[in-house]
Amino acid sequence: MSKKFLILIVLICFFGVYNYLVYTQSQPPTKPLLSTNALQGQKLWQDNNCNSCHQFYGLGGYLGPDITNVYSLKGGDFINAMLNSGISTMPLFHFSDLEKQNIITFLKEVDSTGFYPDKKSIIHKNGWVEISEK
Repeated sequence: MSKKFLILIVLICFFGVYNYLVYTQSQPPTKPLLSTNALQGQKLWQDNNCNSCHQFYGLGGYLGPDITNVYSLKGGDFINAMLNSGISTMPLFHFSDLEKQNIITFLKEVDSTGFYPDKKSIIHKNGWVEISEK
């Protein structure tokens, strides 16, 4: 058996043991990052496919605006008005008052996660980005 083959076998064994240890460890339970109302708003967001037109942090559709920080920029009353009337290409969804409040809560909690575009972010040479948080 050659020395190279033996090194390869040892490396494969280390890789197998490492993967076993990493993927079989139990993880501490994590609580949801969103409140119950915001989770309901997120479900409405997903069920109505809002992401096909709107973006969070630049990811999503391009028909509507990026609404990462819409709550802090325009406020809940503005969002409620948009949900009540729809505008140009945004359809009127006929949400109940509770559903509208849940969507507003969802957008408020997303807004609290950071700024977009983050002009103060630091892009490192290795590709990592440090994001300024609110």
